[in-house]
Amino acid sequence: MALAYSDWQALRMGHALRPIEAGNGLRLGAGEVVPEVNYTLPPVTISPESATQVKRQYAEMVEGLLGRAVDLAVPQLLLEFEHLPALTSQNELGTTITRETAELMKAQFERSGLRSALRVTVSDIRDMERPPRMRTGLQLQQMLEAFRSNALAGGHMLSIESTGGKEVHDTALLEANIPGILFALGVLACRDMRFLWSRIVEIAAETGAVAAGDTACGFANTAMVLADKQYIPQVLAGVVRAMGAARSLCAYEVGATGPSKDCAYEGPVLKALLGITISMEGKAAACAHLSSVGNVAAAVCDAWSNESVQNVRLLSGPAPVAFLEILAYDCRLFNAALKKGEERKLQEWLTESDLRDSVQAHLVCPEGAFRVARAIDAAGESDFQRVRAAALEACAVMRDAEEQGTLHLSQRELSWLSRIEEALDACDSEEKAIAAGTEAYSEQFLPAEYGL
Repeated sequence: MALAYSDWQALRMGHALRPIEAGNGLRLGAGEVVPEVNYTLPPVTISPESATQVKRQYAEMVEGLLGRAVDLAVPQLLLEFEHLPALTSQNELGTTITRETAELMKAQFERSGLRSALRVTVSDIRDMERPPRMRTGLQLQQMLEAFRSNALAGGHMLSIESTGGKEVHDTALLEANIPGILFALGVLACRDMRFLWSRIVEIAAETGAVAAGDTACGFANTAMVLADKQYIPQVLAGVVRAMGAARSLCAYEVGATGPSKDCAYEGPVLKALLGITISMEGKAAACAHLSSVGNVAAAVCDAWSNESVQNVRLLSGPAPVAFLEILAYDCRLFNAALKKGEERKLQEWLTESDLRDSVQAHLVCPEGAFRVARAIDAAGESDFQRVRAAALEACAVMRDAEEQGTLHLSQRELSWLSRIEEALDACDSEEKAIAAGTEAYSEQFLPAEYGL
């Protein structure tokens, strides 16, 4: 594998070496940043009795989003229908919503010319059983059938927030157990990604859908939130952020094409490695979670998302429509800079505004992401060594930033950084990680479900 870009300054928003065309004429990565709206239900029990109400709410959200996009003269729009677990397990209902959404989008395209595409994100319901069965069992079959039926119903792009290895990672993260984290991400998660995405790619090829991408959300974003709550060190969350990029890479190596998922803050690393289109989220995702990367996340985005917002009423109107408006105005700004040839200056401002005292920003920004990508590329073909190399480079990025005065780390964080580096140096082979992980977490995972 060779890096798609020669240096970090070649990374641009709205431009990708591997642009995507899907749905009703939508083009991503071809010179324009596109808003991606992710919408969901307020708390509700999904059952046969509530099915009519659930379908009506989704139809109302989509109609409102499409109508407001036309009012704002939005040229392109990406919608994400992110399944709640019941919409994957109760496949008929989820598929019906996809079909009705796709029909509404096509009708709006024919009526107004609004170019659009629908991303369907199937829920990873395998972790509803503990220890989870990742390669066998009813939940896997329900997931794969949901991918197939939703693609046939009009889902233009297929994605998932897969959770392979998370059953070990959650505990190892809280324990700050570096060999355990290496085992979870470098062994279990990568094996599961290759297994699962090989099947998703096959389904996409059979149905004519785009095998879009995954996210390390359940690993890296969990770490980010825990660090912000001071449950774990910030530097540990930064290391996990970089490791998650090497894990997410596996989907593309077996045939996924992008765009990456919005909550995959590893997107800039993947773009540097592969030249794919990436969806990113920042300040407009505050409806779903808080972060310290509200601006820098946009620096090289191709789609700009709100993460997920519930269908609740605000003073202005339905919350999904309000967040579409926020995204649309952000994208107007990005695209105006692109048209004027000033996106470099905008990229600089977006980056610098978040760097100070944000570990996450230093690993999401174009330069830091490129460094992690370069380290992954140099590590060769081993998934484990790629994950470990990303972790070591994240440590180097944070140390360099501290020395250069662009990042302030407390003495506690610096001590943790040294401990992490020592643990990474000691756990230098997949065999060591497997031994450590199996000894510490044997009751939490099923080895055969990962080919071990």
